[in-house]
Amino acid sequence: MGGGMVLSQEGTTSSFGKRFREVYSTALLLFCTVLIMAAIFTEQTNLSEVHPALAFVLLVLALIWLSMVEGSQASLVGLPPVNANLFKESHETTYKIMQIINKGDNLDRYLMGRQFLVLALVFVENLCGDPIEGAQVLGMPDAVLAVFLGSGIALFFMTSMFAKISAQVNASRCMLDYVNNWFAVFTLYVSMIIEVSGLLHVCYIVQMFFGWAAGSPIVSKDAPPTKVQRFLFWIRVLVSTAILGYAFAVTLYALFHGETTMWAGVPPSVSLVLFFIFMAIVGMLEGMQIAFFAVAKMTEEERAAHPWAKKTSDVLFRGDGRNLPGFMVGRQMCVTMCFFIVARVTTIKLEPGEPNIFGVSDGVQAFFSTGLLGALITTIIGSITWQLCASAFPMAFLSTPITYLLLRFCLLLEWTGLCQGAWVVAMIERKIRKFKRDEVYIGTPEERAAKGLADDKEIHKNVEPGHMYPGVPRLPPDFGHRTNTLEDIIELENELIEHKREVEARLEIVHKEKLTLMGASKPAEDDTHAEERDPSLSSNEQEVASVEVGLDHIA
Repeated sequence: MGGGMVLSQEGTTSSFGKRFREVYSTALLLFCTVLIMAAIFTEQTNLSEVHPALAFVLLVLALIWLSMVEGSQASLVGLPPVNANLFKESHETTYKIMQIINKGDNLDRYLMGRQFLVLALVFVENLCGDPIEGAQVLGMPDAVLAVFLGSGIALFFMTSMFAKISAQVNASRCMLDYVNNWFAVFTLYVSMIIEVSGLLHVCYIVQMFFGWAAGSPIVSKDAPPTKVQRFLFWIRVLVSTAILGYAFAVTLYALFHGETTMWAGVPPSVSLVLFFIFMAIVGMLEGMQIAFFAVAKMTEEERAAHPWAKKTSDVLFRGDGRNLPGFMVGRQMCVTMCFFIVARVTTIKLEPGEPNIFGVSDGVQAFFSTGLLGALITTIIGSITWQLCASAFPMAFLSTPITYLLLRFCLLLEWTGLCQGAWVVAMIERKIRKFKRDEVYIGTPEERAAKGLADDKEIHKNVEPGHMYPGVPRLPPDFGHRTNTLEDIIELENELIEHKREVEARLEIVHKEKLTLMGASKPAEDDTHAEERDPSLSSNEQEVASVEVGLDHIA
């Protein structure tokens, strides 16, 4: 990510072990998908009771859109340090997006709106694929259905592998290609419209508080607001606060009266406790990203001043540094799991004959039943607030045993390989959409610096109080070298060779068009682009050598 961390699943495990995990995880993903689809088309999920086709279409669209939302975040957070002129011609749409993101506080606005969009899409998926009580599909034993359907595990695996981890795997390596389309532009504008609507403006009060508490008042990159803009800002803050309060009132009323989709037999008091516990876990995991970013900027001596922070850092940066991307994968799994549990706890469902909550109309009650009130609460209280807190007090955030235990749990989740199928999904998507690594187009950060187009290291340099997600956590400056795997190098080499062939084919076409316009009767050899090949080298060696010679042109 412009010098950031790439989500990678290569490690010290053997190639056989990796392939085995990919096979069983992919098989698990397919099994879960079949179960969910069977439940939908037999009208045994919440929304399929209305119409199976509606539930199916909405679920597929939600997964596709969530994939773009997750991948776009990786790209739009990773690209700001890169000189946009490097990809202005090769990726016009990406360039246009970055012109918007790099203006004023637009990145913060995008991240805030995007956070609600993620929760809303997960809650929609839960509405479409969550089975009704006692669902029976494909003649499966009750125990199997209870584990995969009743618990929500099947929907969790679909979301994690189809929409979240696979998207971030591809976007972390192919930032330019991933958002070089109008779907990414649409997602950007929807995220920013959510923010400008004022729905989440109560978060700005939280932002100001943590900035003040950290002794670092919030400084905007925008032009000073006019009196009218300031008035409208505070109106939206008040409206947002009122909406959040009402959402809490409705949700808590439903929880106390057992009127949610919570598992049967769970007492209302337990549902209420689980609601706050899982929101807190989501918040801790959201904040840990920022805290880990901050601690990576510190020296070993600074980290050692806080015992729990040191223990956590020792685990995070142990060995060859693979635990850091391992945590990011495990964290994504854990957060997604918590999202679905919170969705089940907070999605309102009235039994026939029960009165509407607070006596609202049937239309409003139907809106309550979408689960979007729970998504709003989780976005503000369970996600953004914790990120802002971690940005203001990263060391305090790390100096607790809870952070250490959550790190260990996330690493355990990643180690199981349960979501290893995400790399298979990512590979298939990469082949279909013809993604290439960013180095193919703009070179490595070192190559860009050598050309006088170095990345802006001041952007996302440090964690700033009151700002969300400064980037993906990276290895600390005192960390030893980290080498690429042979698989990484071969993959990049093949992509460079393929890109070189594409460039040569385009040059051939341009050259022929030039000769035609010049009135030439037959193609002439273009000395400018001709390459001298050593006849003693094999065909593959010649191509590799030509790639090395032409790297400057490709970058």
